[in-house]
Parts: sequence; C-alpha cells; structure tokens
Amino acid sequence: MKFFETSKYFSLKKSTYINLRWIAIIGQLITVNLIYLIFNFDFDLTLANLIILFGVLSNLYLIFINDNTQLSDKTGFIFLLIDILQLGCLIYLTGGIVNPFSIFLIIPTIFSSSNLGFRSNLSLVGITVLTIIFLTFYNEPLPFPVNEHFHVDGYYYYSIPTSLIIALIFLNYFALTFGKESRIRKEALNKMEEIMSKEHELLSLGGQAAAAAHSLGTPFSTIKIISSDLLKQFKDDDEIKKDIDLLISEIERCSLILKKLTLNPIIEDDFIDSNLTITDYLNEIIKSFKEISKKEFIVNFDQNSNSFNITKSIEVVYGLRNFIGNANKFSKSTIFINIKSDNDSTEIIIEDDGEGYPKDVLRKIGEPYIKSYKSSIKSKSGLGLGIFIGKTLLEKNHASILCRNSLTRSGAEVSIKWKNKDLLNL
Repeated sequence: MKFFETSKYFSLKKSTYINLRWIAIIGQLITVNLIYLIFNFDFDLTLANLIILFGVLSNLYLIFINDNTQLSDKTGFIFLLIDILQLGCLIYLTGGIVNPFSIFLIIPTIFSSSNLGFRSNLSLVGITVLTIIFLTFYNEPLPFPVNEHFHVDGYYYYSIPTSLIIALIFLNYFALTFGKESRIRKEALNKMEEIMSKEHELLSLGGQAAAAAHSLGTPFSTIKIISSDLLKQFKDDDEIKKDIDLLISEIERCSLILKKLTLNPIIEDDFIDSNLTITDYLNEIIKSFKEISKKEFIVNFDQNSNSFNITKSIEVVYGLRNFIGNANKFSKSTIFINIKSDNDSTEIIIEDDGEGYPKDVLRKIGEPYIKSYKSSIKSKSGLGLGIFIGKTLLEKNHASILCRNSLTRSGAEVSIKWKNKDLLNL
C-alpha cells in the first residue's frame, strides 16, 4: 500500500472493542438486576435480560467466529449500531429519554469518530439522533416508584433530548477533527521514520564500504607491486604480459569502486571520522545542492565564531538539508546562509529571495500536509512534509526553530539555534 493511501483505510482493534463491550454488558447486567431485586423497581426484567443476552451473544460471535484481528469499517459500523439499538431498547423499557443513563447513547458514535470512516460515523450519528427522538416520544414509564414522584415541565423534558443531540454533534465534530489531525501526524512521523531508517542503512553501508576500502588498501598495494615485478620479469613474453596487464587494470578498478562506495573518493579515513564542526555540516550539504542547482549560495561565517567538533548525526544532517532544500526550491536565484556562534549558543539563519511564506501557511508552519491557496506558488508548493520532518528532527536534537518571512529580504527565513552544551551532547 502506498503511504498516502493509508489514511483512507479505517479499522477497529477487535480485542480492545471486545473488552469495552464486556465492561458495558456487565455494567448493564448489574444495574438492571440491582435496581429490580434490591431497590424493588418494577419493570420487565425478563425482556431487559434478554436484550442484554443479545449483546453477550454478539460479543461471543466476535471472539469465536470472527477471526480478524482488526474489524473493518463495515463490521465496526454494524456492531456499534447493535450497541446503540441494544441500549436504546433498555432505555425504552425504563423511562425513555428521562432515564439518566440515556447519556450513554452517544458513546458508541463518539467511539466511532476516531476509528471509523466519515460516512460510517455520519450514519451512526443520524441513527443515534433518531433513537433519541424516538425515546422522547415513545417509551415505557419510569419504573415504579420513581414514576410517582418524577414530574417535570415540558420545557425541561424536551431540553433533555436537545442537549443530548447538541452534545453528540459537538463531541463528534471535535473527535473527528482531532482524530484526523492525529492520523495525519502519525502518518508523517511514520514517513519520517521510514526516510531516516533508509538514511541510516545507507550510512551503515557507506561505513562498511569505507572500512573495506581502508582494510583492502594494503593487500591491493601488495598485489600491484608483485604484478609490476612480474611484468618486468616477463616483459618479453607477450602472452603473460597481457595477463599481467589485465590483472593490474582489474586491481585499479576494484580500488576505484571501493573508493566510490565510501562516498568520499579522495580520503577514505575522513568518512569514518564522525566529528565535524557545524560549518562542515553545512559545507557538505551545500556542496550536494550546488551539483544539482544553478542558484547561488552565499554563506557567511562569523569570524569570531567558536569552532568546535560535534558528533555527526544523520538526523541533524537531514533536518538541515530539508530547510536548505526548501530555500533552494522557492528562491528566485540566491540562498543566504549565516552562521553565528558565541560562548553560549550557535545559530544558523537560512534566507532566500523568493516570495516568502504565504500568510495562510505561516500560521500553520511545521504541520504536515498543508498547502497554500496562493496561485503563484501553488503549482510548486509541497505538502509541508519537508518542514515538518526537518523541524521534528532538529527539535529532537535540542534545536529551537523559528520560521518567518525575512525582515531584510523578500523571501522566507528560518532560524535554527542550539545551546552549545546541547550541540556537544548530540
């Protein structure tokens, strides 16, 4: 399944749902029998227990017949519908909408808002509203002796279903909104973890290749020396000379391949060394962009800046690369990068000469899957995933991020700041 399709599929964890239903069923069973047998409330106990038994049988069906670990959207809808109708029947027998337990009618729908699709949830909301309206006009009277003392004005009586319906709509709206945001953030974090796992794999492979090149350097040199000596000895023998020439060329080819695999074909040992200054971080990233971009990178380093080595972190590299990549993407021709450092902190400021952040995006900056409605940049704008990933990765590594429109230039500005003690503890 593709990543962007995951949010289209909804499911309900069966074990959790079964446990919740058992709690509800046991609560219904205890309540119904307690008020009848102990408090002597008079209502149809046999029919009430049969309704509860139906809930028990449906739960047993889920346990022993349904083999799925996750309930599909359709199956979840059916069983939540059963819960609404079962509770509605119990409330019908015990006073209808004035029964204080009628508040529980809205629970299945709220539960569905964060676990089922919009259509299923909307259908359950509609059915719950109809159930509440039905119980308002059609019900058995409150059990004796309550029905002898409970008399309310019509205004109060009809305010009960009204308040329940309003609460149902508002709670579902909030649950749908927060549930959607939670799923989006979860997907974005999963995407980030997927990207970072690939980066770690590449880094691991690169380190192994570097170590291999470093270790094989001496044996290859020895083989090359011996081959050169053999070439001198058999220079008059054309057949042997051809084989030795081929052997020397293949040795050189192997050396070249291993050097390329280290991602640093000039000095292998530097790749293994993990300590870099923040300037080195940026130089590596900017160099990679210069190879694919025709835009100009203007980098200013504060001459009085402290220069100290920090442990190489793939998260920091990828986070910085995302912000520089955004500046490269949205700039017209130039990207400005400034580094400031003192005894307390280190700050990187990335600016561009583009149009800057649109106002409708700026207030939501850092959230995944956001798009501007501004037509001039809509065609080349992304989903906000790059900024989200970069911001999350750098904040995870003790950085504070400020995204705004530049005060001195036309484009966007990103300020990434660390306390020096945090940089040293990466």
